Amino acid sequence: MKIACSLGSLLTIDQVLECSEILSKTSIDTIWIPETWGMENFSMLSMVAQKATKPTIGSSIINIFSRSPASISMGAVTVDTISNGRLILGLGTSSPPIVEDFHGMKFENPVGRMREYVEIIKLISSGKSVNYTGKNFQLKNFKLLIKPKREKIPIYLAAVNKKMVELTWDIADGVIFYLRPLDEMKKTIQTMQEKRKIEVACQMITCVSEDSEVAVDRSKKTLAFYIAVGKIYREFLAKNGFTKETDNIYEEFKKTGLQSIHELVTDNMINSLTISGEPDACKKQLKKVRETGIDLPIIQFNPVGDVINSFRLFSKTFFEEE
Repeated sequence: MKIACSLGSLLTIDQVLECSEILSKTSIDTIWIPETWGMENFSMLSMVAQKATKPTIGSSIINIFSRSPASISMGAVTVDTISNGRLILGLGTSSPPIVEDFHGMKFENPVGRMREYVEIIKLISSGKSVNYTGKNFQLKNFKLLIKPKREKIPIYLAAVNKKMVELTWDIADGVIFYLRPLDEMKKTIQTMQEKRKIEVACQMITCVSEDSEVAVDRSKKTLAFYIAVGKIYREFLAKNGFTKETDNIYEEFKKTGLQSIHELVTDNMINSLTISGEPDACKKQLKKVRETGIDLPIIQFNPVGDVINSFRLFSKTFFEEE
């Protein structure tokens, strides 16, 4: 069965590359590299492709406000060529604070903008000459100077709310879910896959340690961070069974910051939204995640203690050595 790994934004460049080398000796399907406000994604994907020459590599995610559709297309085709046709292009809208405060763009019409991005990227990355007129973008006589490695690069969309989920099943090759309760995710997958079959990936906050309490505590900190600063996730979780918990975490965050809000993350949240604990328990939890209908679990590495030693245990737990 397929399984993937996400090497988180808090790792250093050297740590990402060393972890990628470790993964290159396993049967992992895909290595996903995030982009937040640290490492630039296409650069890292190019480096990872050299360290791990067999797995598929994926962006999780490139946001559609910080680059034009043409520049994303050029980056994707470049990385796909460097990796010998192993790229999955993961796209998302990001969030208003990142788009507006960090990139100086207006966070407007994310669903319509995403549709145009995907249409344009598909046209450009096929090597065709592109003339395009949309509500957000107009391109005239754009044609790549290099020949793409493939006629089509798979495009996966990060989707949270209903409109983006529906758009994903309309136009994308796959979906990337994150922070969805297992019961809700199972229902959504069953409903949407009846419409059209695409690959369903879900990134799971994951921490493995021989000390279960340490692992759970680390996962709580990551989960609490996303609830505190990620309005879209906080509101989605509030609508799907965690109203009291998200309210408590957010109110405490406004008062005291990040330091202790993880203490308000409940066991129910940990069990439904993360994979956390000692190795055997994590393997059992992964099985429950697969039962929702996910095709590609993306195990998000959250280190405890020494990063590389932590990653060796993480890799040994989930990925078979070749």
